[in-house]
Amino acid sequence: MAGTTGRRLAELIAEYEVPGAALAYLHDGKVHEFAAGVLNKATGVEVTPDSLFQIGSVTKVWTATMLMQLAERGGPSLDTPVREVLPEFRVADPEVTEAVTIRHLLTHTSGIDGDLFLDTGRGDDCVSRYVAACADLTQNHPLGATQSYCNSGYVIAGRILERLDGKRWDDVLRERIIEPLGLTHTWTLPEDVLRFRPAMGHLDGEPAPMWGLMRSAGPAGLICARPADVVAFARAHLDGGLLDDPRALWEPQVDIPNPHTLGRQWGIGWILDEWDGHRVISHGGNTIGQHAMLWIVPGTGTIACVTANGGHSAAFTRALVTELFAELDGLTVPPALGPPATPVEADAARYEGRYERVGTRLTFTGRDGGLRLRMENTGPLAALKPPQEADLVPVDETTFVGRLPGDPAWTPVVFYELPDGSPYVHLGARATPRTG
Repeated sequence: MAGTTGRRLAELIAEYEVPGAALAYLHDGKVHEFAAGVLNKATGVEVTPDSLFQIGSVTKVWTATMLMQLAERGGPSLDTPVREVLPEFRVADPEVTEAVTIRHLLTHTSGIDGDLFLDTGRGDDCVSRYVAACADLTQNHPLGATQSYCNSGYVIAGRILERLDGKRWDDVLRERIIEPLGLTHTWTLPEDVLRFRPAMGHLDGEPAPMWGLMRSAGPAGLICARPADVVAFARAHLDGGLLDDPRALWEPQVDIPNPHTLGRQWGIGWILDEWDGHRVISHGGNTIGQHAMLWIVPGTGTIACVTANGGHSAAFTRALVTELFAELDGLTVPPALGPPATPVEADAARYEGRYERVGTRLTFTGRDGGLRLRMENTGPLAALKPPQEADLVPVDETTFVGRLPGDPAWTPVVFYELPDGSPYVHLGARATPRTG
């Protein structure tokens, strides 16, 4: 693919109905950049390699890196309780309030409800106000018992940085990472982003009704960047320049109960996986109609970042990375999990029931030897998205796959138990307990 990357990028965005995308990769010490499509279907402005896309949750690795910098330089360790740095911090569970550590936040093992998307305004106190609002957050699971994706934990982590450095998270990011690496196309606030060529997200094929997330989400997902800047950030994790021991972030911290979605384990910030016997370090991000993926293969030194602004973006990036790393490194990216070639019999009935966490209800009912999933938002978000349903077929005794409406990719669902025997389902990187 490498010799025809620009053409293949254009072909793949057409196949997966992606309006526009940009790609940068580092291979054999050289950075290559490509772009295809449009930034906004309403304007027709073309994507260029210097276009800024929202990289979403890839931001989390930057926040984790800055906290590790502080730990290396005599600041709080990863096992420091959050309350030692933020005495005002609290969540609904008083024991978690006292015991949750920075490590729990960075590895998505705190169990704190992670999907509080709260607009606390545009002021410089927005992160502080968000953390104050966390006082009502309940637990998805007991502290440290499993892994469940937690956006709110990273906003809390960002507030720790603000407290320790005495600056806005945006300024800490600029002083600790952006300026030392000489990144010219990495910004967090829309008034800075609009000075460049920003991408617009698309939903259902049309420009999204709003451009970006609320500012309070900054430490969890508000960086906008060109792919080459993201590659430069990742390169610093290979070559040094940000941390004394960047590989400490790659040490496995927790197994992901559903290893078929993102990877097998979580490190500090990074997602850990393996392709063809090679270690792979990655992270992805999604905002309002925008998507980004970043991969590092330490054994070959190859890094790639791709950004997209709509369509079937996750399936698109999967197809792109499969071709790219086969060409560059001769690696076979494991195919996405789908139905088995030979039907599998499983005791699906034991998983029937209702599973709930704050804002989400998952209902599983028996259907033709498999399960029927109904996924719906609850509470304030219920009106924003209609319920979705999918038929699930078993892959093994605990794993099922199904296709949500309009999605060409299969969604894996894993049922499991906590050490205390509590039944859970892991879907979309989140753990949800059975409630009925």
